[in-house]
Amino acid sequence: MGISGRIAKAFLTTEITPLLAILGLLLGAFAVMVTPREEEPQINVTFANVFVALPGASSIEVEHLVSTPAEQVLSEIEGIKHVYSVSMPGKAVLTVQFKVGEDRTQAIVRLYNAIYSNQDWLPPGLGVAQPIIKPMGIDDVPIATLTLWSEDEQVGALELQQVAHAIEAELKRVPGTRDIYTIGGTDRVVHVLPDPARLAGYGIALSDLRNALQMGNQSRNAGKMVADNREIPVQAGVFLTSAEDVAELVVGVHDGQPVFLRDVAEVRFGADQPEQYVWFGTGPAAEAKGITAQGEFPAVTIAIAKKPGVNAVDVADQLINRFEQLKGTFIPDGVNATVTRNYGATANDKAQKLIGKLIFATTFVVLLVLVALGRREAVIVGAAVVITLAATLFASWAWGFTINRVSLFALIFSIGILVDDAIVVVENIHRHMSMGKKNLLEAIPLAVDEVGGPTILATFAVIAALLPMAFVTGLMGPYMSPIPINASMGMLISLGVAFVVTPWMAYKLLRNSHSVHECEDQEQSARLYRFFSRFMGPFLNGRKGRGPRWLLLFGILVLIGASVALPVFKLVVLKMLPFDNKSEFQVVVDMPEGTTVEQTARVLGELGGYLATVPEVTDYQVYAGTAAPINFNGLVRQYYLRSGANVGDIQVNLMPKHERDRKSHEIALSVREPLAEIGRRLNANVKV
Repeated sequence: MGISGRIAKAFLTTEITPLLAILGLLLGAFAVMVTPREEEPQINVTFANVFVALPGASSIEVEHLVSTPAEQVLSEIEGIKHVYSVSMPGKAVLTVQFKVGEDRTQAIVRLYNAIYSNQDWLPPGLGVAQPIIKPMGIDDVPIATLTLWSEDEQVGALELQQVAHAIEAELKRVPGTRDIYTIGGTDRVVHVLPDPARLAGYGIALSDLRNALQMGNQSRNAGKMVADNREIPVQAGVFLTSAEDVAELVVGVHDGQPVFLRDVAEVRFGADQPEQYVWFGTGPAAEAKGITAQGEFPAVTIAIAKKPGVNAVDVADQLINRFEQLKGTFIPDGVNATVTRNYGATANDKAQKLIGKLIFATTFVVLLVLVALGRREAVIVGAAVVITLAATLFASWAWGFTINRVSLFALIFSIGILVDDAIVVVENIHRHMSMGKKNLLEAIPLAVDEVGGPTILATFAVIAALLPMAFVTGLMGPYMSPIPINASMGMLISLGVAFVVTPWMAYKLLRNSHSVHECEDQEQSARLYRFFSRFMGPFLNGRKGRGPRWLLLFGILVLIGASVALPVFKLVVLKMLPFDNKSEFQVVVDMPEGTTVEQTARVLGELGGYLATVPEVTDYQVYAGTAAPINFNGLVRQYYLRSGANVGDIQVNLMPKHERDRKSHEIALSVREPLAEIGRRLNANVKV
């Protein structure tokens, strides 16, 4: 007897077999509870931006003095894939991209070490600033964004920004949150508006005002004083903390009297000159989100990212709940709050949908076994599949995978393969019973041993076909790795279940069903014989069947040719991944260099006006002079570096996919040309 038969015999009557089955189910339940749920697989896409300032230098000088030497130093780092730079007047921005899969912490340590141990590449004596390193990765993508806006004309971006900053500290208390920041609004600053006539009257120059402000806004340790056996630290100077402090600053002396800043300038505290504009617009489907207002309103957006390894669904739910609790306290009346991104909800929806498909596939397989073999065999196969899936989920968690659309797709993809082992074993046991073998204790090991070798060979053949996919390099390798790894682990687990649990369940459920099986098998065999005789007989009838056989071959070849021709004639599009029907898309706008932020805002306003007519649009957020909160696509393309008066983004939110007829990519394609036409008319480059 071979190894498969010996395994089946060893576990056939032992009490440890049901314990192993229960353990597999419990491990699966544990994995479902603790495995983080995310929309996309976690990929180590580690890169960093290095900013080096050289004030007063032209872009060519920056390139020769900073960028080129820096590229040579950084290219020596282990694990580097690309190093490229952008030189601009007064600043160099270098992007260091590591190979996919490089450990983030180790990669960043090597980058810091390379920069700070080779600082002699910076030209001395020219005022080159200390390099600033900003690492970026997949967890820097915000999982939730909350937009504050108001219909009240008295509430502007400045007031909304103050509310947002107050909310940031409260949202930071939610466990699992990492980076929280606000986009939009203007800072509050102290404005000093000199009066030329007064300056001339007091004989004070603008440089005197600048020097006075710089010297007056300093504080330093001036030593210590010892008196009465006590040591007292002495601090010289204080920082300017209010507009009144600035106004009372002495800037000169005239006729023996001090001249205060308020004597020669107007000093007031207020909003800074806007360098970016953010507003919130509503679409025809706004009521789907409970928005009743129509139009465009000033806004700010709070973006929240999560810590690595935490459950995106739980963090997003806690953030939204905490945000709702802040209404009426930190969020005053008259300020509306809209959730404009919730990747936790989308991740959970996709996971639930795929789990539903997994259940459907499993149920359909069990029904097929029910029709072909019987209800008891169907119960055995169904139990084997459930145990296999549960144990595979635990193995996936132990490997480090999360529950996402790719890992769940791997289980759906392999469900037909996972069930094969159990079906083959059960079917052969069923055959031995129909042959009249009464002693199941002897028949089951023999039945398992008969099909054990081919089953093992088939299992490893499938693994050999799938596993090479796990070694694909580049971005798609780690992204798609859950498919070959999960499917291979599932195949091995299903093989073990087929040799251990399936024979035990067959012995428990089939030992009292001999006579029933014999009767059912006779009737079923007669029906199957009549079916195959009618449909397969003409092909097997010697020379008379030669014509039908050639006709069948010709039909098969025609169908194969037609299938191959589908991509050639673009009737079927070949893609690595199917289109994802998201509830959002983004419009990216680039204006010519030198364009003012007000002109950029005007162009974005016209684009937003068109988007407000698209039936599926619920709302949109316009960002002029800055970038919208990034998604995975924006992370890879470094959209977070987009800033300046000539750039802008529009984040468009759509109705839920089950409430609209068109998919998101169809909507994006339909609006691309009208938006591009508006862009051409206004000298803007528009991308959807």
